[in-house]
This record gives sequence, structure tokens and C-alpha cells, in this order.
Amino acid sequence: MTIHTPLIPAAHPTFPAEARTTFAASYPEVPHKLTHALGRHPLMELDALANLAEALPASSIEYNASDQPIGITGKPEGTGIPIGRTIREIATTRSWAAIKNIEQHPAYAALLADLLEELRPVIEARTGAMLKTQGFIFVTSAGGVTPYHFDPEHNILLQVRGSKVMTQFPAGDARYAPDQVHETYHTGGGRELVWRDELLAGGTEFPLGAGEALYVPVMAPHFVRNGPEPSVSLSITWRSEWSFAEADARAFNGLLRRIGLNPSPPERWPGRNGTKALGWRIARKLGVGG
Repeated sequence: MTIHTPLIPAAHPTFPAEARTTFAASYPEVPHKLTHALGRHPLMELDALANLAEALPASSIEYNASDQPIGITGKPEGTGIPIGRTIREIATTRSWAAIKNIEQHPAYAALLADLLEELRPVIEARTGAMLKTQGFIFVTSAGGVTPYHFDPEHNILLQVRGSKVMTQFPAGDARYAPDQVHETYHTGGGRELVWRDELLAGGTEFPLGAGEALYVPVMAPHFVRNGPEPSVSLSITWRSEWSFAEADARAFNGLLRRIGLNPSPPERWPGRNGTKALGWRIARKLGVGG
């Protein structure tokens, strides 16, 4: 696949000065809304996205029916509709599609790099080098639901087309994501979370329209309801040494729990979790990490 498009010139940043100031005041632990000027970028049009999805490996594509409950167990089944048609006809296919690791394609890799470069000074001053930068695109039919889950990355979700409401819950709070779920996720389990209606009181709704973005802290549980028309959104993500240490500490806690201990949860930023992270890395080298 070949997609040619000019990228946004550096003289015209996607994140305006006010958005970058807000980000600097809140990163990395406080969820907050931003504005962006990505607009209807040619790379984000449905036909371009369908071409991208058709060109990437099957492992980089995930799609299913969009009318999901908030809470699910495991991944939903696919619809059987080919991915290209799913995206091109998203107005009628009643689907949810995720295109993962868009940086595999040169044009999308350049777009991701340009967006993250605008925020690099703030990110690296606070949490160190940006590691494992990745991009994900979500295409959703009207009214679709992304069920309750968490993600391991620092994440900014840019709404490009349509609208949605993300309901986000406090990161690191075991009431919303039990420690055992974190531990199994970091040793190969799923990221889906058990939903109970009484959890809703602890969530914060963030409505997003085209031109708005939302920062999601590492491992903050959330679910998403799409608006009354098809939606396209772009997640730009990165990891930090802190996020990797938190993940390794979670995995080490799982190991401790399996031998009958009841370990304390890892510290949130700026806690470093270095000792447990080192313990997990040693355990893996010794072949006892499971």
C-alpha cells in the first residue's frame, strides 16, 4: 500500500500552546482533556484506514460487533465481515475496529513521531525517555461500546471524527482493577475487567468531540460509549522506565502471591518500584517467572 500525504508542518503544531501547558501541569497521573488541530487528516479518512488495515498483518487488527456490554469476559467474537468493508462501511456494519501498531507503515510512523515530538520535552522532563512509542486507531459505529479494561501505556486519545464519552476510573485503585488482575495481565493474561454497576459512582465522564483529546494515565480503568455517528480516533502511546518497573513489580507480586504471600501493590508515580522490578527480572532469568 502506498499513501502519500504531507505531514503537518512543525510551524503549525497539532497541540496548541494552551494544550501543551495543560499537559505539562497534569502529566503523568492526572487525566485531562486537551485540544488538537489534527483535523480531517488524509491518513485518518476511512478509505485510507481501510487500506492500512488490509495491508497490516492480521495480528495488528482487532474487530468485533460494536454493541457490547460494558463488562465482558475475554475477547468478543469477530463479525465475519472483512476488515476493509468493516471500516469503509462503518456507518452500517455495527462494528468496532482497532488498527494496532500503525507505526509499521512509514506514513503513519511519521505522523506518530511528529505528534509525540511536540510533547517530548514535557514527557522526558517528568518520566524520562519515551520508550516503545506506538499508535492505535479506533473506528466505531454509532452507539458502539468499548468494554471496561485498562492499558499499560501512557496514552493520549485524539478524537478525529464523531464523538464518544470515556468513563475513566482512578489508576492504581484495587476497587476498580483488582491487584490479581494486574498481576495476571503482566504475565500473559487479558486486560478486561469485571464490571459491577456500583463502580459507576467512582468514574469520571470525559465527553470528546472532533478536535478534542484525552490523556489516560497508565493502567487507568475505563470504558467508552460512542456517540450517534461513526467515530475515528487515534491513540498515541509511549512507555517509560517507571511504567515498565510498575509492570514488572506487578508480575513479581503475582509470583509472591503464588507462594502464599500477600504483597503490597506497587507505588504509583513517582514511586520507582525498583526492588520488585529487579526481583521479577531475576526470576525470569532463572526461569521461575512462569
